[in-house]
Amino acid sequence: MTVAVVLLTTAFVTVVALLAAAGAGKLARMDNTSYPTALTRAATTFVAVITLAAVVAGTLVALLT
Repeated sequence: MTVAVVLLTTAFVTVVALLAAAGAGKLARMDNTSYPTALTRAATTFVAVITLAAVVAGTLVALLT
């Protein structure tokens, strides 16, 4: 059961990060930036969401053990 929860949570966080990155890239393009700049903003957003999820997971593990 625990492995299934971890896999589903990982998939959910990845999907949320991809959606946030796509939104950031689209907003950057709507702001008339170049494609490389929009891609950089999307990548930065993706990394930020993944990092935030890792920090929250680490904090929860520390608090619950």
